Amino acid sequence: MSLAASQSLLRNRVFVVGVGMTKFTKPGVENRDYPDLAKEAGQKALADAQIPYSAVEQAFIGYVYGESASGQRAIYHSLGLTGIPIINVNNNCSTGSTALFMARQLIQGGLADCVMALGFEKMEKGPIAITVQDRANPTDKHVEVMVNKYGFSPGPFAPQMFGNAGKEHMEKYGTTLEHFAKIGWKNHKHSVNNPYSQFQKEYSLDEVMTSRKIFDFLTVLQCCPTSDGAAAAILASEAFVQKHNLKPKAVEILAQEMVTDMPSSFEGKSVIKMVGFDMSKEAARRCYEKSGLRPSDIDVIELHDCFSTNELITYEALGLCPEGQGGKLVERGDNTYGGKWVINPSGGLISKGHPLGATGLAQCAELCWQLRGEAGKRQVPGAKVALQHNLGIGGAVVVTLYKMGFPEAASSFRTHQIEAAPTSSSVDGFKANLVFKEIEKKLEDEGEQFVKKIGGIFAFKVKDGPKGEEAPWVVDVTTRKISAP
Repeated sequence: MSLAASQSLLRNRVFVVGVGMTKFTKPGVENRDYPDLAKEAGQKALADAQIPYSAVEQAFIGYVYGESASGQRAIYHSLGLTGIPIINVNNNCSTGSTALFMARQLIQGGLADCVMALGFEKMEKGPIAITVQDRANPTDKHVEVMVNKYGFSPGPFAPQMFGNAGKEHMEKYGTTLEHFAKIGWKNHKHSVNNPYSQFQKEYSLDEVMTSRKIFDFLTVLQCCPTSDGAAAAILASEAFVQKHNLKPKAVEILAQEMVTDMPSSFEGKSVIKMVGFDMSKEAARRCYEKSGLRPSDIDVIELHDCFSTNELITYEALGLCPEGQGGKLVERGDNTYGGKWVINPSGGLISKGHPLGATGLAQCAELCWQLRGEAGKRQVPGAKVALQHNLGIGGAVVVTLYKMGFPEAASSFRTHQIEAAPTSSSVDGFKANLVFKEIEKKLEDEGEQFVKKIGGIFAFKVKDGPKGEEAPWVVDVTTRKISAP
């Protein structure tokens, strides 16, 4: 047996057992500091996993804009001072999924049983600007590729990079402006049903195409906004899942690959390759090979649509269609409900928002909700396999494949929920349910005061119910909602 084969046998299964996120908002609108954002996302993820913070053995905290050790400040006084290792992560727009990648490696290697990945960002209004002028910019060689092919225009360079990648695609394959605009239209339409999304307004295709120009043909409704927000995920080993009875909600990471720039990013004259096409293609190829799955096995996808052009290019990188045929995929409607895949049901970066450090973990949260059947009006029917793609120029891309880790347990759990629904009441037999009903009513009547005073999420597990059953309640004072089985 080869070394690689023997090592693969030693790799532990890794599960996402809890996810949480804040609503993504325009910078400065809510004026919440990053520790407040991290607190909400972290507490929601812990409540979802039904575990205390003391069970977390290590934490990877991602952000792009902030001082060193902001990760410690983000969670010390909101989640706890338990002395665990806290690692600060910064990997441009792929920061959140990089934190996830690092947390997964710890569990896969058997070095920990429960790890938190949390990402946040508190951003400035307007386009991202270069803040340091006295040293080499990490993306200067990327910009050089673009300048050599298309020149450089005044204004933000990110829209130029991805806009010019779209221009190259049109020149090479005949893709049209409408193909790109339809992606912006689709993602804004999807976000109407996402309460966490920065934008929840539907636009017509004409409105998308004629909205304010950002660069060349790229309009504002085809570009991701700057955002404030946070998201978190709790990862666990199989032993931890078994011990804490988390099988019904455990989402398994089937495969996950990070790939950074290769020679093709710089040696050719391709802006498409410079913005990460080959990184994405290779990461996806490795995931398919390791999992034994193909693109046709996937049901739902959250991918890095920082601009509509990148979403279309990424269809091809992920193998959803042959190179050059992303436009035809759009025409067929194979990127939305009723098509082969539902891509960015959350609204994607374009409409949900893009707080850099949080994006990769928000994608993870959305896909976990989809696989569990918890996505509400945006639920993808029968979603069983999910793919996540998160890209950062500089560069790094992380591709992840997910499915329910214990489908029978999840199915049984869902059936129990559905069967209980007509009586409104898998919990009616619990005396405690009356207390939570009163709390729910109080939150409806006077919730605004409590949000200001408390603003937390509380999980309760009540024992000794009918036939000795247990039941959990989650009281979310930030959204004024109570969830029960």
